[in-house]
Amino acid sequence: MGNKGNNLKKPGVKTLSIHHGETFSEETGCVMPPIFSTSTFKHGNKQNFDYTRSGNPNFKILENILKSIEDSKYCTVFGSGISAVTAITSTLKSGDKILCESNLYGCTVRMFDKVFKKFGIEALYTDFTDKKSIKKIKDLQPTLIWLESPTNPLLKILDIKLICDEANKHKIPVVLDNTFSTALIQKPLELGATLSLISTTKFINGHSDALGGAVLTNNEEWNSKMLFSQKALGLQPSPFDSWLITRGVKTLPLRIEQQTKSAEIISKELENHRNIFKVLYPFNQKHPQYNLAKSQMKSGGSMLTLKLNLNKSDTFKFCKSLKYFSLAESLGGVESLICHPATMTHASVDDKTKNLLGIDDSLIRLSVGCEDTNDLMSDILFALNKF
Repeated sequence: MGNKGNNLKKPGVKTLSIHHGETFSEETGCVMPPIFSTSTFKHGNKQNFDYTRSGNPNFKILENILKSIEDSKYCTVFGSGISAVTAITSTLKSGDKILCESNLYGCTVRMFDKVFKKFGIEALYTDFTDKKSIKKIKDLQPTLIWLESPTNPLLKILDIKLICDEANKHKIPVVLDNTFSTALIQKPLELGATLSLISTTKFINGHSDALGGAVLTNNEEWNSKMLFSQKALGLQPSPFDSWLITRGVKTLPLRIEQQTKSAEIISKELENHRNIFKVLYPFNQKHPQYNLAKSQMKSGGSMLTLKLNLNKSDTFKFCKSLKYFSLAESLGGVESLICHPATMTHASVDDKTKNLLGIDDSLIRLSVGCEDTNDLMSDILFALNKF
């Protein structure tokens, strides 16, 4: 049963999530590294730390874990997911164009359209599930391509490798926001992406008590850009949040396993309910990109989107009548959450765009937590059957 020979095999993801390597405190023998709550460091220390805005042991510990899970060369951590978005976008200049998937996280859209547009950076949107959109890469020659898959909140699945192959032909870098999946479900860099972006606030931390973001890459030049953005723009996380996220990531594989199991069961149970118009879940056979999802994802994840046969008022009543799903923004925690995207995550997106995308008042997004599956299922059915 044991490994034969002298070479140990590469550790599994559960092992990598728990063992963080360097703790910067070996002389104490502590199993969990402490919080290095300091703003400055004495000159000449062995690790060359100088000022926490440009590096801290807690940053390095978390970066090392995320690198090992993603199997990437470089990782830079930030104060939030949107800080990571800012870090990447800040590398652009006036006149540059970002070609985006049409269904992006609302705060990313707001960042592009309300902030960086003022500095001459243009965001263009296209439906990348339509293969005709691949031609736009060559025709438009954007400076950067920005993707999500699964998308938020419609859970569209993009052919990441196909898009990246075309972009790489033209030497156009690709960013993929992998927050919904994490590297446990899909690895964007292996599929050809230049940058894998994660809001570590969500599944990576998993306990809804810390903000963070990260950008992972195998490209040395992009790594230098991210380190510069972290320091120059003050986008660094706090040592305490980094410590919390390091603690949270240790249970990531266990949480993902339970959450995914529940989400898949719930998606099957709900698809024929009279008050459900449509169930969107990547590993549900009725999902329009089901076969693609199965080919590039290890599981369907724990995000579930429902289109209800209810008006806006009743949709809100349903959301608020749930016992185990709290009506709240965010996702990925051990507790289940329900979100109304049209008035919450995508409230800043104009009504015309939301209507074109299909983000209407009957659409809800579930983040399935780690509670018992039967309890979650009963909770949803009890609330639905009131209408």
